Amino acid sequence: MSSPPSSLVLVPLDEPPAPAAIGVGIHGPAGHVDDFQLPDLWQFHLYDYEAELTVDGVAYEIRPGSVSLVPPGTPVRYRYRGRSEHLYVHLRLGSSGRPREVPAVQHAGRQVALLDGQLRQALAAWSSTPGRAVAEVWAALWRVAELAPAQGGAAPATHAAVAVAVAFIEEHLAVPLTVPEIARAAGVSHNHLTRLFRAAMGETVIGYIRARRMAQARHLLRASTLSIPAVAASVGIPDLQAFNKACRRELGRSPRAVRAADLP
Repeated sequence: MSSPPSSLVLVPLDEPPAPAAIGVGIHGPAGHVDDFQLPDLWQFHLYDYEAELTVDGVAYEIRPGSVSLVPPGTPVRYRYRGRSEHLYVHLRLGSSGRPREVPAVQHAGRQVALLDGQLRQALAAWSSTPGRAVAEVWAALWRVAELAPAQGGAAPATHAAVAVAVAFIEEHLAVPLTVPEIARAAGVSHNHLTRLFRAAMGETVIGYIRARRMAQARHLLRASTLSIPAVAASVGIPDLQAFNKACRRELGRSPRAVRAADLP
C-alpha cells in the first residue's frame, strides 16, 4: 500500500516542549497490532522499521527514517511486521505563538542521522540533565517542522536561498559584505536573491544588513563597555565617521548618546 499525502497537524513550537517520557520502544514480538492513544500528550516517533501506521483513521506506510507527530487524544494503530524499534518522546507543547503546519507522518530524508543523534542525546540526558534533553527535543521538533514547506495559514517557510543568505550575513556582520558574494554563497544570482529576499523578509538585502548591524551596535553600546571604535569594528563599520552617521540615521542619535541613554 502506498501512503496517501499526510494530513497536517498544527504544532506550536515557540515555547520549549515539556517531555513526559523519552525512550526506545520495542514492539512486534508480543503481538502484531497495537491500538492506543495518549489523552494528554503528543507522540513524537522516529522509526527504524517498516510497518503500517494509522493516525485518526488515515493509514500510512512507515519505513526506516519515517517520523510522526501525533496530537494528544488521537487514536493510532500500528501493524508490525516483526520486531520493531523506534525512538519516542511523549510530551506537552505550549500554546503561545503561531503554530506550524507539519505532516503527521513524513520521511526525514537526509536529516535522519541528525534527528537520530538529537533524540539519542535527549535520551542519554533525560535522567541526569533534563534541561539538555529539553533542548535536544526542541531542536529536533524544529528540524521536523522544517522538513516540508509550510502550507495554508501556517507560518510561511523561508526559501532555502534566503535562509542561507541570512545565515551568511549573520556570520559575516563584522566584515564588508556585498549582495553578489551573498548570492554566490546562497547559490543563486544577484537579481534572483534580491527578489527572493524582498518577498521573504519585506526589505532589501542591504537594508537587512544595515538593520542587523545597527541592532548589534545598539546592544554593544548599551550592554558592554567596549570602546566605540571596537563596537564599530565589530559590526563591520570600522570608519568612525561612517559609524557615527549610521547611528544617527538608524538609531536617531550618536553612538555616545546611545550609550549614555541607559547610563544612570
